[in-house]
Amino acid sequence: MSTSQYETSGTYDPYGAPGVHGAQEMHETHGVHDAGVPAYPTAYGEDTYQPAYEAAAQAARAAQAYAGEQVLPRQDDRVAAGEAREAGERPGAGRRAARRRKARYSRRPESAVRRLLPQALVVAFLAGGTTAFLAKDKAIELTVDGKPRTLHTFADDVTGLLAEEGVPVGAHDVVAPAPGTTLASGDEVAVRYGRPVRLTLDGERREVWTTARTVDGALRQLGVRAEGAYLSASRSQNIGRAGLALDVRTERTVTILADGRTRTIRTNAATVGEAVEEAGITLHGQDTTSVSQAGFPRDGQTVTVLRVTGSKEVREETIPFQVRRTADPTLFKGTEVVERAGRPGLRRVTYYLRSVNGVRQKPRRETAEVIREARTQLVKVGIKPHPDSVAGADGLNWHGLAACESGGRPHAVDPSGTYGGLYQFDTHTWHSLGGSGRPQDASAEEQTFRAKKLYVSRGSTPWPHCGVRLHK
Repeated sequence: MSTSQYETSGTYDPYGAPGVHGAQEMHETHGVHDAGVPAYPTAYGEDTYQPAYEAAAQAARAAQAYAGEQVLPRQDDRVAAGEAREAGERPGAGRRAARRRKARYSRRPESAVRRLLPQALVVAFLAGGTTAFLAKDKAIELTVDGKPRTLHTFADDVTGLLAEEGVPVGAHDVVAPAPGTTLASGDEVAVRYGRPVRLTLDGERREVWTTARTVDGALRQLGVRAEGAYLSASRSQNIGRAGLALDVRTERTVTILADGRTRTIRTNAATVGEAVEEAGITLHGQDTTSVSQAGFPRDGQTVTVLRVTGSKEVREETIPFQVRRTADPTLFKGTEVVERAGRPGLRRVTYYLRSVNGVRQKPRRETAEVIREARTQLVKVGIKPHPDSVAGADGLNWHGLAACESGGRPHAVDPSGTYGGLYQFDTHTWHSLGGSGRPQDASAEEQTFRAKKLYVSRGSTPWPHCGVRLHK
């Protein structure tokens, strides 16, 4: 290949490096690499290798130049020599390298400073930022519902940590330390979720919340005394987030009185009947207890067993009749006449006769059956005004006659039942005088009026023994 060819195309490089002219053009155009390091000419072009100590020296010089400091050539040589010794190179080689750098920097010094200064600032910024980054990072142990894990966080407090980790917290959940507490590296944070427990304790139902994960832990947390108690679930049973229903019956002292004996037992029975059975007492037939057998036995309660015997008895009882009165204008005032006599009814009643512990109780009515209905009595009541007088009989001693005949009693009846009233009328004579019904049912005024009419027609003959009293 001719010289002209070399000048036109450059030196051939089997590794693809540019020729001498290409290297010269790159040097003249760029002056330094993109990294801010001057290019070294080589047989194959630009030398891309730069020792670490040279990069450090360049960064230092750029910083000094930015601060207004002047770097002397001998200082530059000494720095380069020291760096060469640290790198294991010969001192002379360091000086030659320094001279080459000086020659390059003298061509375009301002461009080199401008390229090195941003790199120095970036290095300083990254160093400070890394320190702040590491200071904000915290190693925390987070335990959620008993499951621990170690994590790194930039959160400032417990609330931020839980939000960052997506851990929801409800009103019944417990967080330790409390939300809002400042965090430091090495802290431990625990979250315990609340679980609803539908608790029936000694017959009383209520809903409570617990952060315990087992039945045994829940009992301790709720302060329930479980020694000797009945539990509807095993103590080791886990409690899920949905909770569970738990029936607890603590051990209680119950006293049973039966057949003249007293028995005191410790029991966790659910009913009084179960407690009586645990005391070894058997109920027969109609036997019962002083409290409901289905009731819950309370601590310190006394239960009496009642031995009951009973029988049934049937009795017949009368049903009283009613009386219905109606006004009658044909009868004098004060006169009542029974138009239809009443009749009592009859019913059959069954009673239960009960004896408790040998003591007879009041009979209890169970059933009743009417055998005969009662018949209502009908009575006519007089509303007719009494006459003022009866001519020829008004001046007689009618009071004396009545006292002699009936003792002055309007409703008197003789032993034979034939005569009645103040003046002892028989029914036939009473009706002939205009009376109705029986004379003893009429008023005293009407009886006296009828007696006066009888005297006018027959004189004192109707009263053979007492008639003489009329004239006294």
